Amino acid sequence: MVYSVTSASSSSTDDQDKRIKRYLTMMGIRIACFGLVFVTSGWLRWTAVIAAVFIPYVAVVIANAVSPREPGSIQSVVPQDDTQRLEQ
Repeated sequence: MVYSVTSASSSSTDDQDKRIKRYLTMMGIRIACFGLVFVTSGWLRWTAVIAAVFIPYVAVVIANAVSPREPGSIQSVVPQDDTQRLEQ
């Protein structure tokens, strides 16, 4: 019996890669907020300061939130006959 690989659940490595990407994106936004502090004034400067302070907390919470792994369903695949493959 042959099993289909496409019915398998996603790997934990894929989930970890997605979480790392989200974390690094948020840290990039934080660096941009630090840059805005020096080139803006008024309410925009204070918004950038507040964002730069709170983004690390949010980024860590999101990075540590592991998505639940859904169990994959194993489905059997019926192989074709050699004669049918040659005709196609």
